[in-house]
Amino acid sequence: MLTCKEFQSFESRDGYYQIATDNAAIRLWFLTDDIIRIRVSFDKKFDEASYILTKTAWPDRLDDFFGDERVRVQPIIPLLSETESKLVFTTQTLRLELRKNPIAFRLLTREGELLYSDLPGKAYQKDHLGRVYHYNCYNPDDYYYGFGEKTGEISKNNRYLRFSPKDNIGYDPIQGDPLYKHIPMYIKLDSRSKKAAGVFYHNTYEAAISLGAEISGYWPRYSYYTADGGDIDFFLFGGPKISDVVQQYTSITGTTAMQPKQTLGYLGSTMYYVELPENCDQEILSFVDKARAEDIPLDGFMLSSGFTSDQNNKRNVFTWNHRRFPSPEKFFEEMNRRDVVVVPNVKPGVLKTHPRYEYYEKLGCFIKDKDGNTQPAQWWGGVGAYFDFTNPVARKVWVEELRQQVIAKGTIAVWNDNCEYDGIDDRTAVCCFEGQTGTHGQLKPIQSTIMSKLSHQAVKEQDENARPFVVCRSGSSGIQRYAQVWSGDNYTSYDSLKYNIATLLGLGLSGVANCGSDIAGFAGPAPEEELLVRWVQHGVFQPRFSIHSASNDNTVTEPWMYSGSTHYIRDAIKLRYSLVPYLYSLMWEAHVKGSPIMRPTFYEFQEDEACYAEGVDFMLGGSLLVATVVEKGQTVRTVYLPKGSDWYDFYTRQKYAGGTTLHIPVDMGSMPLFIRSGAVIPFADGLTSISRQKVKTLRLLIAPDVPAEFGVYDDDGVTLNYQKGEYLLNKVTVTPGERILIDFHKQGSYQSPVEVMHLDVIHREKGPYWVTVDGKKIPQFLHRDKWEQAEEGWYYSHSKKSVQVKYRELQKDYRVVVSFEQFDLIGIDSDL
Repeated sequence: MLTCKEFQSFESRDGYYQIATDNAAIRLWFLTDDIIRIRVSFDKKFDEASYILTKTAWPDRLDDFFGDERVRVQPIIPLLSETESKLVFTTQTLRLELRKNPIAFRLLTREGELLYSDLPGKAYQKDHLGRVYHYNCYNPDDYYYGFGEKTGEISKNNRYLRFSPKDNIGYDPIQGDPLYKHIPMYIKLDSRSKKAAGVFYHNTYEAAISLGAEISGYWPRYSYYTADGGDIDFFLFGGPKISDVVQQYTSITGTTAMQPKQTLGYLGSTMYYVELPENCDQEILSFVDKARAEDIPLDGFMLSSGFTSDQNNKRNVFTWNHRRFPSPEKFFEEMNRRDVVVVPNVKPGVLKTHPRYEYYEKLGCFIKDKDGNTQPAQWWGGVGAYFDFTNPVARKVWVEELRQQVIAKGTIAVWNDNCEYDGIDDRTAVCCFEGQTGTHGQLKPIQSTIMSKLSHQAVKEQDENARPFVVCRSGSSGIQRYAQVWSGDNYTSYDSLKYNIATLLGLGLSGVANCGSDIAGFAGPAPEEELLVRWVQHGVFQPRFSIHSASNDNTVTEPWMYSGSTHYIRDAIKLRYSLVPYLYSLMWEAHVKGSPIMRPTFYEFQEDEACYAEGVDFMLGGSLLVATVVEKGQTVRTVYLPKGSDWYDFYTRQKYAGGTTLHIPVDMGSMPLFIRSGAVIPFADGLTSISRQKVKTLRLLIAPDVPAEFGVYDDDGVTLNYQKGEYLLNKVTVTPGERILIDFHKQGSYQSPVEVMHLDVIHREKGPYWVTVDGKKIPQFLHRDKWEQAEEGWYYSHSKKSVQVKYRELQKDYRVVVSFEQFDLIGIDSDL
């Protein structure tokens, strides 16, 4: 075992510091005041070849692969001081200390509060098998979040977590591990200082992180990271807010892709329809027509891989079963006519019986064994091989096949599935690695991320201005740049409903904002009636909303499968559709800032320790608390309202103080929701099709008791024109007081279809005196029916305890004033 213990020397080089030790070399970069890279190398080669980073401060041999997706920044130069025992590097916000003997780094705020510490004496090690280890100090009272896609409670204290993507069908939602993705990034929240810091391991070898699960009496409590190879290459993020850590992490790995607006709708799906002997196309068209007949909004359909099955029911990617789909082009045409995007399933494995296997093999598209022959792989239905996406030739072939055999049929969408590369057990199998060669063990998790990048390329080669819709099951750090993801083949159970929430929250904290779970469960039996209703009522608040199944009892999970409860399903999905302007604005925020769409309550309320272990109730954006029912037979739902805000019941507008615990009676139709003070939430009431309808009336729900700001975002939803400035970011700023000021400031050149603005301004105490729009008083109405008939005006709703304001939207910046000043209605001096 090699242990890096003794400091020998250091020197400043071109943008970084080189530190010599007894057994390893260390390089240290300061990308920003808040982002530090530490790379410990026992072989001292320091090959820079990252498929992950979008921001660097050094040359990388994959710069050409990334093109304009990657930026090079000038590293900052910290203040440096040295004593006999340590080196101290100080930025505007952080202090990094290197203890010399034994070697250990500590990260502190500039004021001296500890954020992170290595374990002195065994911080950095490499064993005889080439595995590397990084030990950190661990406090069991702290909280650990993120880690990509993980099961169980929201904080991973005392867990041993593996990073080795698996095709984990029907996994245990509480203890199952590993799942489908490899994202070794986490956030540490100090329970005493309430400050957060982040750690990201920039290494794609199979790995594990132990969070206090291992104890040795010879050492203080510790956590550790271990990987099967590579360097101990990690980034420290200084926070100190959790939101800061997420933003810092996504600034170097990329933010969430701006997907088509249509993808926020209901995505119909089941494996059953495409496994019928013939005419599967007609069955899917019938499903779409049935949804419309049932008044169930629908905007997409996930086309499972049965369309590629041959006469022996073996999947052959890039082929079509013409008994099931006699004319793929006609099928896409009919679906597009119904304004439903089809998302065809593609897989990177190729069976030896595939009609083009020899063609792909001859071109050298597959991962190889150490002798240069195709590496055999266990694949769906037999022995096959995997495409090697680190090979430029394989990438070119894949893009052309995908474009011709899938995209050109009539879609802009791709569903990358079964891409964990779990069918190759030999970790020494050889990947091209851009001509430098690498092993399967080293590059396995990156294949699916490159696969998703290629999906974008294929769509753009078909239509250079089309906005791709890419879905992927697996992925490495950075997958958020290309794909919407889901938490794999979950099992139909109440445990999955409940614990998948924390899984998605962890993904959001790990930079993957656009995510969801298979609603009502993929594997196992059909959901019982109550479970289906409860899962949909929760699922409509996930960024990705898809009811998908491959039930083992020969049934299909559909919204109308229980006729007595279809109205509950319909109401929940329609509520989601009304929230599309809010969800799209949150997608834009995720794209620009890296922010999660689903957020743990502690993300917004970091000072409230009562939120630190909460992994079921969550915030949708910054304004809406979601506390839907996730327990079987529940009649009372307990909800904690975080301190730091007042709250309003979404339905009654009853006001509650933060820090309150409520016990709410619930029935099958209940979906408890709470509005945060300062909320600005845009709604599109009556929206039932994102593709077919333009939002003509936009309602803003405003809780104006504290200053607030929110950006309502819109664009055409289908092209890349937003990248050229054709978008509308309507910045809404609310200033409370006797006169509530609501300012609208617009950016971008997109001409919004909104014609009418409807402001729903909560004010429980009393109605207003007057309302102006752009300096002009608008009329008051005492009765709702007359207000609804008018083009503009306001009235006070006693049932909602809010001011309802309506006017024609203005194509400029303007201000709305709602006055609650005292006035004398009948002319009597109030002092008499």
